[in-house]
Amino acid sequence: MIQKITTTLLFALYFLCSYAQEVSENRLVYNRLEYFFNTKQTDSIYALGNEKFKEQIPLNDFKNVLNYFYKFGTIKDAKQVTQDNTLIGYNIEFQSKKCYLQLAVDSSFHFSTLILKEEPFVETVEKYIIPNVVKTSTIDQYIDSIAKTYLTNVNTASLAIGIIRNNKVNSFFYGETVKGDKNSLPNPTSIYEIGSISKIFTAVLLADLVEKNILSLDDSIINYLPDSLKTNTHLHKITFKQLANHTSGLPRLPTNLEQSNNFTSTNPYSSYTRKDLYSLLKNIQINSEPGENYEYSNLGYGLLGDILSTITKKTYAQNIKEIITIPLNLGNTVEKIDPKIQKLVNTYNKNGENTPAWDFQALAGAGSLKSSLSDLLRFVQYQFKMPENELENAMALTRQFTFFTPPNTDIGLGWHMNMTNDLICYWHNGGTGGSSSFIAIVPDLKSAIVVLSNSAHSVDSISEQIFEKVLNKK
Repeated sequence: MIQKITTTLLFALYFLCSYAQEVSENRLVYNRLEYFFNTKQTDSIYALGNEKFKEQIPLNDFKNVLNYFYKFGTIKDAKQVTQDNTLIGYNIEFQSKKCYLQLAVDSSFHFSTLILKEEPFVETVEKYIIPNVVKTSTIDQYIDSIAKTYLTNVNTASLAIGIIRNNKVNSFFYGETVKGDKNSLPNPTSIYEIGSISKIFTAVLLADLVEKNILSLDDSIINYLPDSLKTNTHLHKITFKQLANHTSGLPRLPTNLEQSNNFTSTNPYSSYTRKDLYSLLKNIQINSEPGENYEYSNLGYGLLGDILSTITKKTYAQNIKEIITIPLNLGNTVEKIDPKIQKLVNTYNKNGENTPAWDFQALAGAGSLKSSLSDLLRFVQYQFKMPENELENAMALTRQFTFFTPPNTDIGLGWHMNMTNDLICYWHNGGTGGSSSFIAIVPDLKSAIVVLSNSAHSVDSISEQIFEKVLNKK
């Protein structure tokens, strides 16, 4: 099947009808198709076909073809270039390829014909007068300048940047995922460590259990810890909400982290086990009364992820997969890379030296995830939707105010929240020994930014500059 796809894809069912189709009606169906394609809702695209189409093209064959085209990324632009009776053709610009799509729509606003070709439609030379000049917008030039300035630092390697403005997506890629290898350019599916952005996903797992009425944010965590820890009265005071908004009073890092067996500074969480975690908690004294002060805590989020695993009787990775990444089709968002089908970009420390990616055991919920630009942009777009199911309600719950920290930052569950131009901006950054990342969203504007680097050199500053430009661009 796939061998046939590589030249021309024909879903050609010419059931010509007497319906006099208008261009606007064809475009309406196309717009639905584009939305479903960009959100990888294959079944919804198939449902746009009429019954005769479905009789000729089985769903599995249809999925195989769309999976082939998904690898080219989301659709950035589409222009009508041909019309032959009811068959209207569009040149489609994916993130990494240009193709040609022809569509015929029946009177019920379902397509009877869908033709996809791997090369765009080009008029004959005699008719082709205006040269194809790509004009770069001001914001594109600005991002280009900022990114190249970042990469002038010899300790950096690559950048993957995604922006969404008014729900329109654009992506930018710079540098090399393997230093010195000019063939290792980043792309939408290049997988980076995302560090503490993992906490947003951990918060969604918590919110999902709240939506399912399995627990309450104000429940004490002590009910889900082993009996050996219940003698520590400090733990009785900590709630799930306080773990998720960094007001639990727990310190930033476990004080026994470096005492774990086989500890190494280049992979500090790799040997920290549940036994180490419970040993610490047995006698831990919190820094302040829970709920009183904000203190960012990797320990707190690691503990949160561990407790959620206890409740669900599943590993952190299983919870992420079953609750978030499968429903949202985030195939490259994982705790551990599958070497058969995935590859993590090389990672470089602050001195520009190759360094191992971080591994996690008990504290996975604090920062263990890896992801790609395309996955994170997709995750972001779900934040823009009106919630329609439990998972979307859970994501919305993570964005609700839970605590104020002076001078002007609110805290949700995982998210940090600031007012920007009278609109709420939600953001989080991340970092490991060999990566830096940033994500920010303004749902009211359907605008966002995602920045991924495979260097420990922080992207916070350039991300803030780009995001300000995105929000202020007229």
